[in-house]
Amino acid sequence: MGGEDEAVQPLFATKPLKGRVAYRCFASTIFVGICLILVYRLKHIPSAEEHGRWAWIGLFMAELWFGFYWIITQSARWNVIHRVPFKDRLLQRYGEKLPGVDIFVCTADPTLEPPTLVVNTVLSAMAYNYPTDKLSVYLSDDGGSELTFYALLEASRFSKHWIPFCKKFKVEPRSPQGYFVQHNDSQDITYAHEWLAIKKLYEEMKNRIESAVEVGSIPKEVRDQHKGFSEWDSKITKKDHQSIVQNLIDGRDTNAIDSDGNRLPTLVYIAREKRPQVHHNFKAGSMNALTRVSSEMSNGPIILNLDCDMYSNDPDAIMDALCFFLDEEKGHRVSYVQYPQHYNNVHKSNIYSCSNMVVNKIELAGLDGYGGALYCGTGCFHRRESLCGRRYSEDFKAEWSTRTWKNAERTVQELEEASKVLANCSYEKGTLWGKEMGLMYGCSVEDVITGLVIQCKGWEPVYYNPDKRAFLGVAATTLDDALIQYKRWAEGMFQIFFSKYCPFFYGHRKIKLGAQMGYCIYLLWAPNSLPMLYYTIVPPLFLLRGIALFPEVSSLWFLPFAYVFTAKYAYSMLEAVWCGDSFKAWWNLERTWLIRSATSYLFALIDNITKQLGLSETTFAITAKVADKGVLKRYQQEIIEFGNASLMVTIISTLALLNLFSLVGGMTRVIFRMEFRGGVAGLIPHIILCGLTVMLNLPVYHALFIRSDKGRIPSSVMFKSIVLSSLACLLPYLL
Repeated sequence: MGGEDEAVQPLFATKPLKGRVAYRCFASTIFVGICLILVYRLKHIPSAEEHGRWAWIGLFMAELWFGFYWIITQSARWNVIHRVPFKDRLLQRYGEKLPGVDIFVCTADPTLEPPTLVVNTVLSAMAYNYPTDKLSVYLSDDGGSELTFYALLEASRFSKHWIPFCKKFKVEPRSPQGYFVQHNDSQDITYAHEWLAIKKLYEEMKNRIESAVEVGSIPKEVRDQHKGFSEWDSKITKKDHQSIVQNLIDGRDTNAIDSDGNRLPTLVYIAREKRPQVHHNFKAGSMNALTRVSSEMSNGPIILNLDCDMYSNDPDAIMDALCFFLDEEKGHRVSYVQYPQHYNNVHKSNIYSCSNMVVNKIELAGLDGYGGALYCGTGCFHRRESLCGRRYSEDFKAEWSTRTWKNAERTVQELEEASKVLANCSYEKGTLWGKEMGLMYGCSVEDVITGLVIQCKGWEPVYYNPDKRAFLGVAATTLDDALIQYKRWAEGMFQIFFSKYCPFFYGHRKIKLGAQMGYCIYLLWAPNSLPMLYYTIVPPLFLLRGIALFPEVSSLWFLPFAYVFTAKYAYSMLEAVWCGDSFKAWWNLERTWLIRSATSYLFALIDNITKQLGLSETTFAITAKVADKGVLKRYQQEIIEFGNASLMVTIISTLALLNLFSLVGGMTRVIFRMEFRGGVAGLIPHIILCGLTVMLNLPVYHALFIRSDKGRIPSSVMFKSIVLSSLACLLPYLL
């Protein structure tokens, strides 16, 4: 194939998902069913003298919301696409002309995010199959911890052996911890001698780091080994310290080489200045400081940002991403390339529904079909210019051919001092950072809002979901951590919906309607709590009273209820299985959705209301990336970890018991009280709903009454829930 022919071939292809016409026909039947349900509700509203009038109206409002939200979700299934990069063409075409890549790794707390975990992510990023002179890795430590700095210093030394080992033997994954977990026996490896040597070096490094963390300080003899430790004194705290920038490996230095004599990538530690009286804007502030400091040091035109627990699982991920940026025909429009989030500790049954298989394979790809790929905050390659606020224009043309080292003649010390100014908390005053440049401020899900702003400036993002997982993180191992995470996300998402960045207004005439709707799938998580709670509480209570709120099974009006319910959940199950989930994982997802709605989404809704009233401020909750042995053992056994007396657990237990009491009480009265037998047909939908809710909550009953381990629901919560659910069961008789 000639060079001229090769040059015109695209570096990536976009393929639509098969079966879209069949799905649209199916979705149309669901829509008709929803309309018939709403017509039934309006035509059969009980008179003012009849029981259940207001409950009926409440169900109509809930079903109206469910119908509206279902329509919103269809935007992500109407135009699903799949991207295919051709990195072999990229290598042939660009060769030595590849652009520089700056990698940002963010951490915030050495206790919740252990330094060993952090440096494993850093080492995986340093070991990419990419020219090391064009690779720079920056660690942002928002905790300002000398323990994290020490861990990075140890990693910089270990990288001299780890990087050549990875590239010589083509090992994967390139996180040392991830690699040794998967390959824990040297007898199965042809390079056993080298394997044992590198494992020994890693274990020694890990032990030194963990010993320092356990003691909580760095020994004096170690502190004397590097000038960077002089930045820490007795006055420094997590929330009050000066800017710290330390260049541990200078990629410009020809003497910065590994054990095989090859150049090492640049490695920089950053702790931006923090002062108690200055709001630091959470992760968005950290990312913006990284963007400025990296522009001073390496200025790579491509930026990859990673959470500290999200290590690289594919050493060729950079090359795949560059296919989208460097494509001659469409690449100049691409703002960022978002990879899905995957986790290395999720079991097949997925008890906390963290794997997001359907979201990754269908929904995010569906948004990409409308040019609305979400920026998810990690595993994302950015074009520096679009991240820094530049608007897209048709005459824009990026120059990739040369590596741009800013201030190439300046010393490391000079660059560090200049970078400290850029990381000062006062630097952004009077600038557009956080408003038009960098990540946006004022929201706890700064990533999503930033992606929307970038798209509205004319750029086109790309969502790429390869068969080989590019990044692997750590999923929550307790119910509490999972719910806190979703509460933060739901709160931030709903905050966007009621801000000037609402996609329907901010994105009007800037992005497609399908993309606007797609954003709202997630932005409207919080208000989903109210109709879900209504459906979980009201029908069971009216089952106890013997008042039917649904049509009798013999009525034709029962058919749309039965069809919509059966078809929707049957499709949901098939969709989940097609995406790689098991039936059990899908069942767990239904339970998790119910639990999230009653807790995370409800609290997110309440917190948003209190913020609008000026009664609270935005906070950022960090979830633990490690758990004790007991918790891990139960997680591996796929046992849900409740284990505390929080309000969330109380709500979960109370709702579970309410449905159990209602089911038992309602069925008892239907069977043994003759006066109810005439209305049994109308109560069957109540029994079905209540019965399914009880089945979903079987693990809750097990944790309440059977389990004796530390992860069970505490006795105090059990007694409280029994009292609350019993009182709730009396409500129908008081109405």
